Amino acid sequence: MKFNIVTMIAPAALAFCMAACNNQQASSEHATDTTVAQPTITEEALSIQADSVTLNSIVAFSTDTSAKKPIVLIVPEWWGLDDYVKGRARQLAELGYLAVGIDMYGNGKHADNPDAAKAYATPFYTNPQLGYTRLAAALAKAKTFPQADTTRIAAIGYCFGGSMVLNGAKLGLPVNGVVSFHGGLATVPPQKGLTKAQILVCHGGADPFVPAQDVTTFKKQLDSLSIPYTFKEYPGATHAFTNPAATATGKKFNMPIEYNAAADTASWNDMRTFFGEIFK
Repeated sequence: MKFNIVTMIAPAALAFCMAACNNQQASSEHATDTTVAQPTITEEALSIQADSVTLNSIVAFSTDTSAKKPIVLIVPEWWGLDDYVKGRARQLAELGYLAVGIDMYGNGKHADNPDAAKAYATPFYTNPQLGYTRLAAALAKAKTFPQADTTRIAAIGYCFGGSMVLNGAKLGLPVNGVVSFHGGLATVPPQKGLTKAQILVCHGGADPFVPAQDVTTFKKQLDSLSIPYTFKEYPGATHAFTNPAATATGKKFNMPIEYNAAADTASWNDMRTFFGEIFK
């Protein structure tokens, strides 16, 4: 938006600015620099071998300190590894984690429409072990970094990725905890003694892709085995509520998905609190 400067007030404005500058100069010795230095983030391509394919993934971490960093694996939405997940990896790196964005489909596959995404994702739903194997391969690779704290590990996922990390937890993936953001809940049943990771589910209260019965069954299965979990529901939030591009994508493909800033912020903060608990 452009603003026009009214000529008649220009002299008064100039006089005010000169006075302000003089005051600032007189008090400069008392001023305090409140600028907060941003961490220096390294982002690198990361090749991971799994199931005879190459997972063309990325890793991001801060180079400002030599302190060991907890590992956070990130599984994308069903579109594949994209800029959204890379951005989340950088955010996690800024928080002090070693973040790995995983190319779950392998060989850099990326869907640009729902039909292609469904075709890529379906084998992982029909064969949960496939997702587990690729998560395990990514974890093994992350542990090779000298910056990694191999005793503190989490996996997070969005939509399709949420289902994958929940399956990983239930199948015994050796992590401290997992976080599902608007993920499907029709996952494999938990197993007593095998499902050990802490679980946080960040669920949209208006998600049409996750039926109420799926929510009930998910909770009942974990409750029946006394497996602890945290279930956060955000009223009014639909599927894909954390992704700023979701609204435009929903309109483009006539899908009931939409970004929800309040739920995005709340769920991110819930994740941070969860990490603080599992990484004690």
